[in-house]
Amino acid sequence: MSTEQPDPPDPTPGPAPAPTSTPAPAPRRMRYQPPPPNVSGRPSRDSLPDALLRRVKQFSGRLSTEAIASMQDELPFFADLDAEQRASVQMIVQRSVVSFLEWLTDSDADIRFSIDAFQVIPQDLARRLTLRQTVDMVRVAMEFFEQRLPALARNDRQLVALTESILRYGRELGFAAAAVYASAAESRGAWDTRLEALVVDAVVRGDTGTDLQSRAATLNWNAAAPATVIVGTPPPEESVAVIGTVHTTARRHDRAALAVVQGERLVLVVSGELVGSRQAHEFMTELTASFSDGPVVIGPTTPSLRAAHSSAVEALAGMDAVAGWRGAPRPVFAVDLLPERALLGDAAAVEALNERLIRPLSLSGTALAETLDTYLDSGGAIESCARQLFVHPNTVRYRLKRISEITGRDPTDPRDAYVLRVAATVSRLAQTHVQRPTSDTSVTKFAFRNIEP
Repeated sequence: MSTEQPDPPDPTPGPAPAPTSTPAPAPRRMRYQPPPPNVSGRPSRDSLPDALLRRVKQFSGRLSTEAIASMQDELPFFADLDAEQRASVQMIVQRSVVSFLEWLTDSDADIRFSIDAFQVIPQDLARRLTLRQTVDMVRVAMEFFEQRLPALARNDRQLVALTESILRYGRELGFAAAAVYASAAESRGAWDTRLEALVVDAVVRGDTGTDLQSRAATLNWNAAAPATVIVGTPPPEESVAVIGTVHTTARRHDRAALAVVQGERLVLVVSGELVGSRQAHEFMTELTASFSDGPVVIGPTTPSLRAAHSSAVEALAGMDAVAGWRGAPRPVFAVDLLPERALLGDAAAVEALNERLIRPLSLSGTALAETLDTYLDSGGAIESCARQLFVHPNTVRYRLKRISEITGRDPTDPRDAYVLRVAATVSRLAQTHVQRPTSDTSVTKFAFRNIEP
């Protein structure tokens, strides 16, 4: 027979404490703690139970179909896709779900390897959808999954792990779409840059074959648009990057522009007229700012890109001769540099001065040409000129007015007087010396224009 042993006496003296009834503490709910990063440095995640994975896989087909329906309801552009393109989108969504399940199955797998499996987007779909539209599709699909997939979880731990997986996968999916479009844009940009350089180089060299127009059309150049070549120097801090600035300026003014940096020169081919309107003046002002502080020379406007070689010849010749005119405006038209070009040995400029200035004076009689030479030799003094010609000063004034009407150059203006002087000089030299062989290039007949300031 067992007897109960008494409790050992309390070693501390004093009255015994009154017995109290304390309730048992309630079990405290543990907060979910995400797993620490693994050895590779990537955030690790909990392994989902097989039962949850089976449920997700079981509903994957239905989820894909309902995600496409959600895109149709929320994205206006989705209705504009044809049946084949919508089928391609559904295939991409299904492959995304399959890759998501494969990634969930292996908790140590790198998500980037799963996404690489569906980065090949059909070309017609990639051309039809913009990057923003693709990102909107990814956003709608992932928001739909965030609403439906958590319902398959059985406890908080599964809910948190599944939600975290959806968010991480959606983030990487958006990055993958951006990477695909970025790669395509880089490839297209590099190809367009090479093609643009070929077109501008063909214009400069005078290669006006059938390939020129087709290549320019690929770069959105209107075959019927007038073309003008502009030459200057690129900003040293931008160099090749200035081409993008030129394109942006042209698009802002609803024009097309082709540009290339050739050594120390920036060569542009722009569409449309550059004079005669306020819009053209604003365009030229903004476009000139794309060049460095050096001179900018504008060739004549030609009827089409195929004829733009003559504009390039004159613009480049003007760029070589612009240093001879200390007060040259910026930009300056190549036709205004005819005296400097003639002094530099440009046979086309010599012919243009003779054809446009001296020959019309000769056809009007010897009096006007003699008056011009005498007036220039007398330093612009009308009275002195009249005494040498034995005429009244008013007669000299009348003849100077007639010279201005015929040539478009006013002898009383210092710059026009210089142009007329050089024209008369090179004309006499051409008549008294044997002409050397010259190239077949000439100043185009549409080079002389009434240019507004």
